[in-house]
Amino acid sequence: MTDTAAHTVPATPSVLFVCVHNAGRSQMAAGWLRHLSGGAVEVRSAGSMPADQINPAAVEAMLEEGVDIRAERPKVLTTEAVEASDVVVTMGCGDACPFYPGKRYEDWKLEDPAGQGVDAVRPIRDEIRARVLTLLAELGVRPVDA
Repeated sequence: MTDTAAHTVPATPSVLFVCVHNAGRSQMAAGWLRHLSGGAVEVRSAGSMPADQINPAAVEAMLEEGVDIRAERPKVLTTEAVEASDVVVTMGCGDACPFYPGKRYEDWKLEDPAGQGVDAVRPIRDEIRARVLTLLAELGVRPVDA
């Protein structure tokens, strides 16, 4: 690979998903991206005010699809995580999300699964999956299990 090619398309693109608590939407999105990319994308997630644990309804909804996010823990958003990511996807973190020139930003407007049961979380999970598939296509990564 030439030096020029290395700068145009990262060999392994990296995506950071950010929401306030890093307990529901961003964790489901990270789980989907890890699962569907088969490791071809570096995945991070964080929150501006991380919760103590992942939303149990989000965990249950993802397990129904064969994606296990039980081992994940909410993490605090750092400038290093943003700087190390090619794409930053925000999900309702408002002004708490740092902005860096030269980064690709997307804001996914999604219902917040906090405090909701698994029946309410399933449509959010499914919408996130569809958006992750679109993101993979934009990154030029073929999904392994669509």
